[in-house]
Amino acid sequence: MENEKRIRSLDILRGLAILGTLGTNIWLFAYLGDVNYIFTFTHSEWWLSGDDFLRILFLSLINGKLLGLLAIMFGVGLELKYQQSKRLSRLWSGRYIWISSILLMEGFLHFTFVLEYDILMSYAVTAIIVSFIVKMRKGLIRITMISVAVIHLVFIFIIFLGVLSNPAGDGLVAISQEVMNLYQNGTWINQIQYRLLHFWELRTEAIFAIPFNIFMFLTGVLLVRVGAFQSDANGRNMRKRMMKVGLLVGLPLNLLLFIPGGYFDFPVRYVFAPILSVGYIGAISLLIEKSQTFSLWGVLEKVGRMSLSCYVIQNILSSILFYGWGFGFGGHPRSYTVISIWILVCLFQMLFATLWLRYFTMGPMEVARKGLTKLFTRKGTKKDLQM
Repeated sequence: MENEKRIRSLDILRGLAILGTLGTNIWLFAYLGDVNYIFTFTHSEWWLSGDDFLRILFLSLINGKLLGLLAIMFGVGLELKYQQSKRLSRLWSGRYIWISSILLMEGFLHFTFVLEYDILMSYAVTAIIVSFIVKMRKGLIRITMISVAVIHLVFIFIIFLGVLSNPAGDGLVAISQEVMNLYQNGTWINQIQYRLLHFWELRTEAIFAIPFNIFMFLTGVLLVRVGAFQSDANGRNMRKRMMKVGLLVGLPLNLLLFIPGGYFDFPVRYVFAPILSVGYIGAISLLIEKSQTFSLWGVLEKVGRMSLSCYVIQNILSSILFYGWGFGFGGHPRSYTVISIWILVCLFQMLFATLWLRYFTMGPMEVARKGLTKLFTRKGTKKDLQM
């Protein structure tokens, strides 16, 4: 029973993380690919506009935080599969590499047909790398975490220096009007062509984030190994510490986004966000433990069980809503409009996941992945295919 409860809480956290990733991506859809709207380089005078204040507050609580949570959950899932392989005396990590390779292919298709800021490809590459690291001794894992953290922090420091040298507030990311016109007036085929022709340019962040993702995956691995998700006294105490440190330290650091000029945009998204992610994990886990019958948990659990399907569906829905070949709501909508649409899409996914799992045991994308896995491995199990 303890194991079932632990896995249920992980599904709930995974479901929350999936819905939270849309909390970042929704701004990219709404502003037709202009990534400056998930930063504050050129949109930081929040005291002059309630609309900007609402957007920055939302980004302070969501942008990068739920993505960090999702990366940690990938690491948790990887460690559980590794432990399972040892219990069953299976070879590691050949099977997991096949599953990750399929995820890489799914990510490429998602990038091509839906969203150029896809995270699946980066996660797939990270998963393959971490599948070798988890077999190392504890000391080597810690050295690896320190090494990738240093590499990542050097990247962020270089970008931070770039922001300091750009006091005019022009932003570091230039989005041409031509690209925005493509998403406002171009066809779906035009957008596919654009993504393929600019593949490496559009995959810059996905590559840049690999050291960061390795650190977050390994954080998930270590949390499992120290018993952070167990229902015993040690697990509860660890979750309380995660909540206290994550919220008390992470929340003030993430609110630095309100400092004008965009100076803390990249540190918040790529350094301070994971601290708050850990706080969210601790807080949500404790809430689940105290109110296990709360109906929202059951709905989020279903989203988590078909997380890949929901991730793809939410981006397809957003494309239809905001891009010119769909309903064309994109352009310069008000922040409350963007947040309202995000809430509606999340509610739709909760309903969809609930209805789907009433008749099927797995989501549509999970079924497809299971079928593909069987083509490359002799046997695939439902448990092995969870994200």
